[in-house]
Amino acid sequence: MGRGRLRIYLGAAPGVGKTYAMLAEAHRRQERGTDVVVAFVEDHGRRRTSDMVAGLEVVLRQQVVHRGARFSEMDLDAVLARRPQVALVDELAHTNVPGCRNDKRWQDVEELLAAGIDVISSVNVQHLESLGDAVEGITGVRQRETVPDEVVRRADQIELVDMSPQALRRRLAHGNVYAPEKIDAALANYFRPGNLTALRELALLWTADRVDEYLQKYRAEQGIEGTWQARERIVVGLTGGPEGATLIRRAARIAARVSGGELLAVHISRSDGLVGSGSPQALIEQRALVESLGGSFHAVLGDDPAAGLLDFARGVNATQIVLGTSRRPAWQYLYGPGVGTTVTREAGDIDVHMVTHEHAGHGRHGKIPVRRITDLGRTRTVAGWLIGLVGPPLMAIVLTAIGGLGLSTDMLLFLSLTVCAALVGGLLPAIGSALVGSSVLNYYFTPPLHTFTINEPQNIMAVAIFTIVGISVASVVDLAARRTQQAARSQTEAQTLSALAGTVLRGAPNGDGVLTALMEQVRETFGQESAALLERPGPLAAWVPVAAAGPRPPERPEEADVDVPVGDSLALVLRGR
Repeated sequence: MGRGRLRIYLGAAPGVGKTYAMLAEAHRRQERGTDVVVAFVEDHGRRRTSDMVAGLEVVLRQQVVHRGARFSEMDLDAVLARRPQVALVDELAHTNVPGCRNDKRWQDVEELLAAGIDVISSVNVQHLESLGDAVEGITGVRQRETVPDEVVRRADQIELVDMSPQALRRRLAHGNVYAPEKIDAALANYFRPGNLTALRELALLWTADRVDEYLQKYRAEQGIEGTWQARERIVVGLTGGPEGATLIRRAARIAARVSGGELLAVHISRSDGLVGSGSPQALIEQRALVESLGGSFHAVLGDDPAAGLLDFARGVNATQIVLGTSRRPAWQYLYGPGVGTTVTREAGDIDVHMVTHEHAGHGRHGKIPVRRITDLGRTRTVAGWLIGLVGPPLMAIVLTAIGGLGLSTDMLLFLSLTVCAALVGGLLPAIGSALVGSSVLNYYFTPPLHTFTINEPQNIMAVAIFTIVGISVASVVDLAARRTQQAARSQTEAQTLSALAGTVLRGAPNGDGVLTALMEQVRETFGQESAALLERPGPLAAWVPVAAAGPRPPERPEEADVDVPVGDSLALVLRGR
C-alpha cells in the first residue's frame, strides 16, 4: 500500500473561495467514479458552501466534551475505517480539542496519507508558520493556529486561490463571507485594501518559491543544464578581495529592479587550498552584507574558478552573473585569459555584467589561481626543465673546453645540476636531467670517449648511482611539494567546516530548519545533486529521513553515491558526482 497524495488549496485571505474550490474538485472526481467522502468541511454559515456539500458522502463527526462544552471534530477512526479513495479535510491548521488523538488537524491528515488515502485540504497563507511575524506586522493580529511550512511544501499539488482586494471586499459587503453584523468591522479592520494586498503578495511569493522547487526538481530529473529564464536570479562572484562590497551592492540593485528577483553570492574556494582563496575576514564581512540585503551566500570547492562559477549558476538556473573587472596586472594575462573572460565566453544564455571598480588592474594580495603544469607552478616547472635539459650540454661544453676535471668531479657537477632541477622543477625535470646528464657523462667523459660504450665496471656503477641519486633527490622534493599541498588542503577543509558550523549557529531561532540548512550547505559545498541525513531507530528498522536538501534525496544508504556513517544510527548520504 502506497502513501496517499495530498492536494492543498492555499487561500490568499479568508473568503477567497478555497473551500468552495475544494468541494468543486470533489464533485468533479465523484463524477469520474472516484470514491470521495467529506471527512470535515466547515461552511461557516455560507449558503453557497453548504450547498456544495450536497451530493457528497459526509462522515459523521465525533463529539468531544471539554470543560463542560461539547465540540465536534473530525472522526479520524471513522474515516480510516471507511477507507475512501479521497477524503476532504478542511482547515489544515486547525487545533483539535483536547481529548482527540492528535493535537493538530495536519497530524490527522498525515495518518490518512500514511493509510494510502488521498487528501484534499485547504489553508490560508496567514496560517503558515514561517509567515506568522509578517502577518502580525501587516494585520496586527497574531495567528494562534499555524501549520509547519514543510507540511504544506510536501504536498503533491498546491493550488493558489486568489482574488483581488476589491473583489473580495465586494464579496464581503454582499454578505457572502460573514454574517451582516460582522461585515462593517471586518471591512474596517482585517479586510482593509492594504492588508489584503500585502497578504496576496505573501501568498504569491510563497507559492512562487514552491513552483521554483518543482522547476529545479524537474530540471535535475531531466538533466536540463540550459537556463530557463522563468525568474531573475543574479549570481555575484566573489574572490574575497576588496571589490566584493561594490559587486554585491550592484547585484542587489539589479535584483531589486524586478519583482521576485533573487540575489545569490558565491565564492569558489580551491580544493587544494593554494593562493587565490581570498581573505577570510573579507568573505565574512561580504557574507553579512549579502544576507543584510536579502540574498544568500554560497561557498563551493573547485580548482577552476570559472568552471565552478558557471556550474553553480546553471545549477540554480541563474539568469545573470555579476563579476568585477580583474585586479591582475596586464603581464599576468600571459598565463591565460582570466576568469571574467572565460565566464563571458562560456556563459551561453546567461547574461554577464563586468563591473568596474577602483582596484581594477592594481594587483591582488593573493594571485589568481592560474592553471598549473605541476604542483610547483608554471614558472618553476619551466625553469626546472631548462636546467635539466639545457644544463648538462652546457656543462659538457665548459668541461670539454677546460679539459675536464676527472670523472668523479665531473659526475658531482652533473649531479648538482640534477639536484638543482629537482629543487626548482620537481620530479619530472629532475628525471630528465638525470637521464640527459648520464648520457652526456657517458658520451663525453667515460672511456671510450664519444661512444655510449663503457669499458670499466666501476664506471658503469658510477653512472648508475648517479642516475639513482638524481631520481631519489627528485622524489624527495616532489614528496615535500605534495605534503605542502596536503597541508594547504587541510586548511581549506577547516574553512569548510567553519562554514558548516556557521550554518548551524545561524539556524532558525526555534531550531526548525537547521538540519535542512546544513544539508543544503553540504550539498552546495561538495557539488552534490542532493544530500540527506538518515536515521535508523534500531538495527532492523527502516531508515527514516531526518533532513534533506536537493531533488530526489536518497532514502536509504544503498541509493546514495556516498554513504558516511554518523554514529550507530545516523548516516549522511549524498547523491551526485
